[in-house]
Amino acid sequence: MILRARTVLPLSQPLIENGMVEIREGKITAAGPWDGRHSGSDEVFDLGERLLLPGLINAHCHLDYTDMAGMLPYPGNFVNWIKAITALKGGWSQEEFVNSWLHGARMLVASGTTAVADIEALPELVPLVCHQVPLRVRSFLEVIGIRPGIDPETLVRELLNRLNHPATALWSMGLSPHAPYSTTADLLKTCGRLARERGWPLTIHLAESRAEFEMFMYQEGPLWAWLKAQRAPGDCGLGSPVQHLERQGLLGPDCLAVHVNCLWDGDAGILARHGVPIVHCPRSHAYFRHERFPSQSLWAAGLNICLGTDSLASVATPAGVPQQLSMFSELQAWCTANPGLPPEVAVRMATVNGAKALNRAGEMGEISPGAAADLIAIPFAGPAEAAWEAVTQHDKPVDASLVAGHWVIQPQ
Repeated sequence: MILRARTVLPLSQPLIENGMVEIREGKITAAGPWDGRHSGSDEVFDLGERLLLPGLINAHCHLDYTDMAGMLPYPGNFVNWIKAITALKGGWSQEEFVNSWLHGARMLVASGTTAVADIEALPELVPLVCHQVPLRVRSFLEVIGIRPGIDPETLVRELLNRLNHPATALWSMGLSPHAPYSTTADLLKTCGRLARERGWPLTIHLAESRAEFEMFMYQEGPLWAWLKAQRAPGDCGLGSPVQHLERQGLLGPDCLAVHVNCLWDGDAGILARHGVPIVHCPRSHAYFRHERFPSQSLWAAGLNICLGTDSLASVATPAGVPQQLSMFSELQAWCTANPGLPPEVAVRMATVNGAKALNRAGEMGEISPGAAADLIAIPFAGPAEAAWEAVTQHDKPVDASLVAGHWVIQPQ
């Protein structure tokens, strides 16, 4: 097929006015100005006054928790929030988690996400949900364990045995040791080894809060007070959370580090030396009232920063406003918090940067020959120079969406 639009925003090349994108067998074969010429076998869709761009890439999400929206008002500190969500999860049925997952995935589709890195706390959910939504999903199986005497190998393999489901064209696996504070050193090493043996990527919540930073740097603070009796001696008080992960061999270009709010001197350089991609979740960041995200020091070190939604369990919205799991909302939150940066930076964080973080550079997040035909369209009738800002200001469902060249939302 051929898609024609008033404006095409390829990311891989300059913006194209009166542009077209040609698709064959789920891949993009060409992009350029529309001259009206095509073969008789081409099906041509004229999108009219719209902006055509790559589908958005959500590099960190907890779809399981979507329907917890509004159930967890911020309790004043990070530790109390962990206790609150743990208690809430303990009272949910599998059916509630399935419905929550599907609700979140459908919201992402409606709001222009075509690929998501999702943390999966319940492996048995995957075969129940992964075929129901036309969305590229990388499910990162969550691993938690700090009890003394735990055998890391047994723990991880038992979790893997609970998930007996082959990869598909749209679904694949990864491993997510939850965070430095909720895992042991040996468990981190085991996760890294077993994931890399399978060719799976890793992701971890890292240096998310001041409480985590104080726990690892100084053996103090509310997180240390809560967990010290459960932890093995000697794994805290030796440096920052980033330094802790480096000692366990977890850092690498295949390990997405999520949040990364609290850094010690040299931490950005450590992350850069290992080529670690960084995921920032603007609305969740604001909900927890974290200190300012250190984007400038991370960029100065040469790190790739992309965007994620986190979950609706940690997003606050004004009273009466429906909560939406939407990358457009994250773009707006980022631009509000960083008014001096051009909107092009934000759009790249939600597209090409996310693709690079997931080791899919050139395959997703851009319009270029050979890339997957994962595309979205939004209304746009403005001048070309306003296209980037139009993306960051969009706050409605998309007008059209394709994944692998198949219509998910067909234009009206």
